[in-house]
Amino acid sequence: MSDILIHAETPTLAFGHAEDADTPAIVGLWERAGLTRPWNDPHADIALARRGPHSTILLAKAGAKDGAVLAGSVMVGHDGHRGWIYYLAVEPALQGRGIGRALLIAAEDWLRARAVPKLMLLVRPDNEQVRGFYQAAGYLEEPRVVFSRRLDGK
Repeated sequence: MSDILIHAETPTLAFGHAEDADTPAIVGLWERAGLTRPWNDPHADIALARRGPHSTILLAKAGAKDGAVLAGSVMVGHDGHRGWIYYLAVEPALQGRGIGRALLIAAEDWLRARAVPKLMLLVRPDNEQVRGFYQAAGYLEEPRVVFSRRLDGK
């Protein structure tokens, strides 16, 4: 992925894949963005996403390469039929500048390159701000019932 200018107020962003050294910054970003939950270990989620060929974590870094700071991230993966995104996060001080939309496009492009025909994501029903973000990006709310079962005993 290449540098992209998002907004006049936003520095040029460089997009790439997460590396081991990025993990503390990613976890910190997810915490500041309010995405972590006590029952999900973000370190384990990052390790799992980076381990296999069917998932990755895409990063947007702002500033010069030697002083670049993490501006946003998105975890993306697929099962061969449906793609999924998780942990789409933008540094709170940089929100509203198009970084989230650029990360969403990067995740869509990553899935298209793997011929995945559909992208899915989960949003809590009371999270109006995030629902509005995805609706503005052209995503549809689909009437579905989600069933789950904890397999880890938590």
